[in-house]
Amino acid sequence: MAAYSSYGWPGVAIASGLLVMWLLLHFTRLMQVLKRAANRPIGYVDSAVMLNAKLRSGVSLLHVVAMTKALGTLESAKDVQPEVFRWTDETQSHVSCEFHNGKLRKWQLQRPAPGEAETPESGSGQAP
Repeated sequence: MAAYSSYGWPGVAIASGLLVMWLLLHFTRLMQVLKRAANRPIGYVDSAVMLNAKLRSGVSLLHVVAMTKALGTLESAKDVQPEVFRWTDETQSHVSCEFHNGKLRKWQLQRPAPGEAETPESGSGQAP
């Protein structure tokens, strides 16, 4: 309405074009995040400790998926608020994130006790 009252039909065309561009930018970002996540195992993250350090309250689930490059494992019942997702790294450390209406409310890092995470393959004595 403001575009029409100020500039007439050219104003409406410009406002519509800007709105469509904004929608296309968000759709493209969503598709890129999901494309990267499709190539990784569900619930996997390179480092749970680094993910824990990067998280902030109020970020969206899409932002967390973009940081981890993987979808989280759903730990709560489907379609029930709050939703709880978990990302685990190769040392079996994991971050559980609680989302309410798609926004991160709280998260918790769990690390295994020393010696618990070692497997025959990872116990070679090399630094991770």
